[in-house]
Amino acid sequence: MRLISWNVNGLRAVVNKNGFEWLRDFGVDYIGLQEIKAKDDQIPKEIYNLGFDNIVLNSAQKAGYSGVMSMAKFGYESNKCKFFEDSEGRVLEHRFGNIVLFNIYFPNGQQGDDRLEYKMAFYDKFLEYIKELNASGLEIIFCGDVNTAHREIDLKNPKANSKTSGFLPVERAWIDRVIEAGFIDTFRYINADKIDAYSWWSYRFNARAKNVGWRIDYFFISKGLKDKLKDAFILNEIEGSDHCPIGIDIDL
Repeated sequence: MRLISWNVNGLRAVVNKNGFEWLRDFGVDYIGLQEIKAKDDQIPKEIYNLGFDNIVLNSAQKAGYSGVMSMAKFGYESNKCKFFEDSEGRVLEHRFGNIVLFNIYFPNGQQGDDRLEYKMAFYDKFLEYIKELNASGLEIIFCGDVNTAHREIDLKNPKANSKTSGFLPVERAWIDRVIEAGFIDTFRYINADKIDAYSWWSYRFNARAKNVGWRIDYFFISKGLKDKLKDAFILNEIEGSDHCPIGIDIDL
């Protein structure tokens, strides 16, 4: 099964750029989109012609902001956020078999101390929730824009960004705790210490052409799925957003 995650930074803008055409020939079973910036009645009709049978979304109350959408070629039970007050449309939770799959647009902490506090509270509540689910016998997959680079190899200029939200010690320590709890960063599990592998680039300073980026988009899996993981990859050739898609191949 091939699972994809992509922060599109505006669903309608990507559709207008024919940015989903690659999906038709890539054998995708599921794609989770973040930052769709659209409500139900604003979803372009082209989305419903991509071959996915099960399409759900969670839009932010604020227009033109945040929002997540999932598209799958298999059935699942879907819910919005169960662990946090989610007026910002950040979470979709899907259950099928003994799997709980999350599509999440994690908060950005760069707008000030209050948003960093919000981000860390969201992080903590989410980790507590997935630990409880995993302890109950369910296997976990979560994907999305986590808005934090974990290690120095996960961004081009770690020293220059050491005091920037997205690479603060407290944010990086949360990812440490996710891993300590038994969840696996699939890209690093498959690709070890590969460098210059990023999923987001600023629109400024020609950053993408120079590959001055950050790896802030992830697929994590619970350790019970480790032997089912076949590949983890970054599709940095796919354009249309300031993020590129990432994905995993996994036997489910």
